[in-house]
Amino acid sequence: MPQKLDLDRIDRALLRALSSNARASGAALAAGLGIAESTVSLRLRRLQANGAIRGYRVELDPDVLGATVQALIAIRLAKHARAEIEAFRRTATTFPGVVSLFHMAGADDFLLHVLARDSAELREFVLTHLTGHPAVAHTETNLIFEHAEADGWQGFLDGA
Repeated sequence: MPQKLDLDRIDRALLRALSSNARASGAALAAGLGIAESTVSLRLRRLQANGAIRGYRVELDPDVLGATVQALIAIRLAKHARAEIEAFRRTATTFPGVVSLFHMAGADDFLLHVLARDSAELREFVLTHLTGHPAVAHTETNLIFEHAEADGWQGFLDGA
């Protein structure tokens, strides 16, 4: 398990600024925080090396890409042997349209966030990749009407 970092005021401010604009230059971050650009560079390298920053990503709009249907699909496995759990986890992240995978405790074992062009494509995804999968015992598909990113994680920065 990763070790919790002791983040100071500057680290927290830098993480907040990056969450607003991950493409901000070192000069822009330094100016916004009132610190030297070299300090920004050193802090970013440390935050990356310690795992606080895992990467930088592009946020795509599913509608613009033609994915008009989104779903959360709950999955129960037939067996709970470690090897089967790990094999399904590795395989599921490669299925076309899978945006994210959650391994969970409770009635369901996994939750997949899936994009599809239409309901027929979603149905085909379930039939091809899930119901025929030897590890899968049960699926339940829930359509997503709206998805909004939240920034509640910033509360963890305030309490750090």
